[in-house]
Amino acid sequence: MKIKKKFKNWFLDAIWGSVIGFFNGFLGSGGGMIAVPILENLKKIENKKAHATAIAVIFPLSLISAIIYSINFEFEWLTVVVLSVGVTIGGVFGSIFLKKLNGKIIRIIFASLMLFAGVRMLFWV
Repeated sequence: MKIKKKFKNWFLDAIWGSVIGFFNGFLGSGGGMIAVPILENLKKIENKKAHATAIAVIFPLSLISAIIYSINFEFEWLTVVVLSVGVTIGGVFGSIFLKKLNGKIIRIIFASLMLFAGVRMLFWV
């Protein structure tokens, strides 16, 4: 029975991973906005661990998407290089704050950013 349950969990994880991967590849990003709620609500992973896990999952996914995009589309390479430096620095500080902040505060910040992004896309795109 345990093997059957583990296979079912693995299979469901692969399906959810495919959903996250599809949105990340299709939208060029956004996998974290889908990954975190899936990890928290369906996998019952604690808030901070869900955010950290989402980042770890999205890294290889973003790398593969970037390779595919670079084959099919033209990048603004100078922009990629300059932004990558800033993203790396911001990522270091963000991970430090994730460790220090309360899970409830993180959830409020995350939900606020998602709400702001959604409203902005609806009215100001």
